[in-house]
Amino acid sequence: MSNVEKDLKVKILVLGNSGVGKSSFTHLLCHNQANKNPGYTIGCTINIKLHEYKPGTSEEKTFCIEIWDIGASNSHASSRFMFYNNINGIILVHDLTNFKSLQNIPIWLTDVLKHDATGGLTSVKVTSQTTNPTEDVTQCSIPLLVVGTKLDMIGDSRRPEISNRSKLTAVDLACSEIQLDTLEPRYIAAGSGNAVKLSRFFDKAIAHALQRRTTTIGQSPLIDRRSSIGGERRRPNVGNPFSRRLAMKTGHQD
Repeated sequence: MSNVEKDLKVKILVLGNSGVGKSSFTHLLCHNQANKNPGYTIGCTINIKLHEYKPGTSEEKTFCIEIWDIGASNSHASSRFMFYNNINGIILVHDLTNFKSLQNIPIWLTDVLKHDATGGLTSVKVTSQTTNPTEDVTQCSIPLLVVGTKLDMIGDSRRPEISNRSKLTAVDLACSEIQLDTLEPRYIAAGSGNAVKLSRFFDKAIAHALQRRTTTIGQSPLIDRRSSIGGERRRPNVGNPFSRRLAMKTGHQD
């Protein structure tokens, strides 16, 4: 393991409806083992993920990434904004067996974005004022990742249809997407497709934190929805019918 970076804070939020498996996913991500009896999250729970940034290059370094598992109870909705500051990435978790949890992903992101006006979220900007939450969230500079859980609970006959819904959401948000069973570490085993996507997401979150540290005070930290570590990203298709369906305000599910 390379030298550990101690001076840079990298903060990632984990958002989604209650019961979708955020705590189980976070535990698997940070400890590489399943948590078969996750507790109910009140407020938030913070875990640490060690990540090797750009291994094999002159910039190689180990970063301690803070993974903030945000509780989704409606009774604490008014106080969640306290955690929406200085973030460098957002993981959006939904239950593959619960379509409502997928529909609510744009609403969770809008909940974060709207606190920018109050000064609560200094690291996210939107390029224009719109009434479409899906369009707003696709313009933010924060790296995003969509995670679908409970893959093991989907029958083979329905898996292609349900899997495609999650993938379309990621396309709309111009980000990567993974699907897994949080009780099976093999889904994020080293070398797997999911592990590669997670590693790239963490690289982008670290690059975002590094960029923000060097941003001159008073300048907007807005960057285009292109990879901050190289490579132009395709502009999300916010106009497709599925995107409009996701943008429907269905409210948070407790």
